[in-house]
Amino acid sequence: MPPSPTSPTSPTLRGPRALLRPIRRDDRAALAAILAEPDVARWWIHGDLESTVAGLYDEPGSVPLTIEVDGEVAGYIQFSEDIDPDYRHATLDLFLSTAWQGRGLGPEAIRLVARHLFEERGHHRITIDPAAANERAIRAYEKLGFRRVGIMRAYERGADGTWRDGLLMDLLRDELIEVR
Repeated sequence: MPPSPTSPTSPTLRGPRALLRPIRRDDRAALAAILAEPDVARWWIHGDLESTVAGLYDEPGSVPLTIEVDGEVAGYIQFSEDIDPDYRHATLDLFLSTAWQGRGLGPEAIRLVARHLFEERGHHRITIDPAAANERAIRAYEKLGFRRVGIMRAYERGADGTWRDGLLMDLLRDELIEVR
């Protein structure tokens, strides 16, 4: 029987390298610096940096976590849940400093949160929605077992004001790839 669909608390999750912990006010400067990196801002900044950073802390219904490695803020991951019994699932979103990209930290963080959502929160499906042009992220998600569901046309507005497509991807409980 799945756990009660009550509001989640912010968990602390530990992996081989990553510590995922509740976001703190003193993470603000480090997260802002990461979001200001061109290869992160390209996908995450839709207005101004200050509003984007504030949104990390106030996104209604989301559970924000800081990704930390050896005491250093390396990125951010959040999840939210639809607890309607007929549509129950969770969603993920994340960003990493460019210094940590391509080193397996993103997949480690996603696995930690996915296991938490499947095993502790009772979900059977997780979705993620990268920009359709973010091929690097899409390849990383596919290595974890996420599958392409479809293109969401003109899904999000970029910092330049133009609308860009998003890719809806999902992962079922028994599809999570642990090591690759």
